Amino acid sequence: MAAVILRNLSDEAHRALMVRAAQYGRSSEAEMRVILEAAVWPANRVRLGTALAEMSQELGLTNADVEALGPK
Repeated sequence: MAAVILRNLSDEAHRALMVRAAQYGRSSEAEMRVILEAAVWPANRVRLGTALAEMSQELGLTNADVEALGPK
C-alpha cells in the first residue's frame, strides 16, 4: 500500500479536517483516505462488471449461455 506525505496544508484546512474526522468518528488520516478515494473514484463511474451484467440481463443471457462459451 502506498504512503503519501502532504505538505503545506493550511492550519485552517487541518483544523477543518480534524473536525470532519471527529464528526465521523475517524482519525484525520482515515478521513483523508475517505476524501481522496471519493475524489479519484467518483460514485457515478462506470464499473465494467456492472455494465457487462446489465448488458447480459438486457439481452436475456443466462449462465448456460456463458458456460457454452467456455473451454470444451
